[in-house]
Amino acid sequence: MPVFAIKTRSSQSRARTGKLSTAHGEIKTPVFMPVGTLGTVKALSPEELMACGAQIILGNTYHLYLRPGCEIIDIFSGLHGFMNWHGPILTDSGGFQIFSLAKMAKITQEGYSFQSHIDGSRHMITPEDAVDIQLRLNSDILMCLDQCISYPAERQQAEAAHELTLDWAVRGRAQMEKNCTGKNLLFGIVQGGMYRDLRELSALALADLDLPGYAVGGLSVGEPVELMHEIALHTLRLLPENKPRYIMGVGRPEDLVEMTGSGADMFDCVMPTRNARNGQLFTAFGKININNAGFRTDTAPVEPGCTCYTCRNFTRAYLHHLYRNRELLSYRLNTIHNVYYYTSLMEQMRQAIEQDAFLSFRKEFYAKRKNIAC
Repeated sequence: MPVFAIKTRSSQSRARTGKLSTAHGEIKTPVFMPVGTLGTVKALSPEELMACGAQIILGNTYHLYLRPGCEIIDIFSGLHGFMNWHGPILTDSGGFQIFSLAKMAKITQEGYSFQSHIDGSRHMITPEDAVDIQLRLNSDILMCLDQCISYPAERQQAEAAHELTLDWAVRGRAQMEKNCTGKNLLFGIVQGGMYRDLRELSALALADLDLPGYAVGGLSVGEPVELMHEIALHTLRLLPENKPRYIMGVGRPEDLVEMTGSGADMFDCVMPTRNARNGQLFTAFGKININNAGFRTDTAPVEPGCTCYTCRNFTRAYLHHLYRNRELLSYRLNTIHNVYYYTSLMEQMRQAIEQDAFLSFRKEFYAKRKNIAC
């Protein structure tokens, strides 16, 4: 049985639905993956995640390696047992976190040398280490170690990042073949900055490695939205048709719609959880800020017609009250709604693709949206 099977294709766009098989279950694509960096999607229990429709969640190699450490997670035979989530898990390799968080990080051909942002201890992570750590976590989907670059980046810097990322993918695959005894899947990451020809070199070279899946990295790092969409579409077209395509760290609802239409299958972003903790809630009609005074006496749910636990049981007035008083329940209820909104958006897109009505869905999606100034 293939790891990834395409079920339906849109005749109106490059959108498609599929099924990705993992050791901990099948995933319907396109899919949004809530981020659980430290082994938890902030404020939610595994049962609440399942009720929200989450099919797969993320963990992060860098953070889990530093705390609690692999020796703790080993006791539970991996991250699933440690956090009591028994669905699929994808772990990011940690390259971006080392790039953005670690102190005195130094990159060489060998790997990343860095100081922990927690206690200043020194560490070295090679492409081989990144694979081995993720195998100890027993991730269903592992990511190759890659070199992240910011925007804007000089061509020479982007070219070097592409070449190093490719070399690390070759080494990561070799380590996977050496040490993997289960059904874990290793995905490669396309780099190359905003240079179309470098993206092409990266995508084609990674495709030659015949990995189970591929990710588009290096997006949403400060570039204009139009450029992000352009580079994503260009890169997606270069990746193998029969493999899942993952857009890393991109998560505005508009981005999910546009990139699904461009042929992307998987997404992740901290926006639904982080924005929830900041009082920003997503709806089909746009974003609302529950802190605004206009909600103080509002008896409607966050989004009329939404069937999430929060909307079925609580009003905007109550959520406003909780948030104004920084009650812990506020973060939980806001996060439930936002995660449900994202998973429902993906389900609606899957249905539209299956009905070959993606362009109608897209048109209606934008027709509903407006800024809610209250």
